[in-house]
Amino acid sequence: MALLSDRQRDDLHKSMLDYLFANNHTEAFTALKQSAGIDYTPDPNARYTASASEDATVKIWDWETGEFERTLKGHTKPVNDLDFDHKGHLLVTCSSDLFIKIWDSQNEWKNTKTFPGHEHAVSSVRFMPGDQLIISASRDRTIRLFDVASTHQIRTLSGHSEWVRCAVPSSDGKFVASCSKDQTVRLWDPLTGEMKSELRGHENDVLVVAFAPVAAYTAIRELAGIPNTDRTKRHGLFVASGARDKTIKIWDTQTGQMIRNLAGHDNWVRALAFHPSGKYLLSSSDDKTIRVWELSTGRCVKTVEAHSHFVATLAWGRQPAGGSSGDKKVNGTESTEASDPEKVVNVVATGSVDQTIKIWLP
Repeated sequence: MALLSDRQRDDLHKSMLDYLFANNHTEAFTALKQSAGIDYTPDPNARYTASASEDATVKIWDWETGEFERTLKGHTKPVNDLDFDHKGHLLVTCSSDLFIKIWDSQNEWKNTKTFPGHEHAVSSVRFMPGDQLIISASRDRTIRLFDVASTHQIRTLSGHSEWVRCAVPSSDGKFVASCSKDQTVRLWDPLTGEMKSELRGHENDVLVVAFAPVAAYTAIRELAGIPNTDRTKRHGLFVASGARDKTIKIWDTQTGQMIRNLAGHDNWVRALAFHPSGKYLLSSSDDKTIRVWELSTGRCVKTVEAHSHFVATLAWGRQPAGGSSGDKKVNGTESTEASDPEKVVNVVATGSVDQTIKIWLP
């Protein structure tokens, strides 16, 4: 019989306490806390998800009950993207009104900071690992790095010849991947602004890019036929991209080579998210479906008819430690302190042009 380590036991207790707290089982929550001898208070914001919309608002929801919590108003044009910091305390949003805004969940969701600088619609925004910087992409063809505390612009990454649709950091923050209407995916060093590589192969606008987590490397190497003797666990080695050409491509960022083309969607590919276990890649599309791809074979193993209109975004809910928190699109939830990287996350959220958000159990 396998024995739990102290850390595993604590994590199990915290998961149970989270459940009891979320479901208002106060007496059981208190009793378990006392018997386990741990001082732990679940974050009440852990249950929130946020959605951004063309109606210029952000809405906060309780994903566990489906209840609407509040509307955040401040942007004057469509809100295109959002992301929570790793604690789930700060929410960053970007809009076609040229501005990026930060909202504080600990302070009645007030808009505490506004970042000017872009000269056209801001398409995507992410907290960099450490939450001290944010990275944004814009229709002004630039990617910009801002300091959260001062709101000052730190750096501009220029090179794309067209609208930059998405820019995301690797989980260690040493690289940024971007994709553009110019049909390329590019890899950057955010500290120097140097472009490291340019990945060409898509035949239309590239709408989304996502770094593969280290947990996915074994499956991707199997897919690529790379010998398993290569055990490098450096962050940022592989990325996936989705485009208007209806395909998803998996790339080796070191060589610039495309590893596999995943074809199956019948319309534009809008969102990508790697499963934290590293075994699967999820995608959503204007064909109204979510698809699940097995990374080691490149096969589509599941198709879900998800919405009655375009599925514009998908995101994991609670994520284990070691998972990437940068895969949120229109919906986002905070990363919480679940711990084993192999643990399956609770839920997947999708957002659609049909004006609904759906929460799915994987």
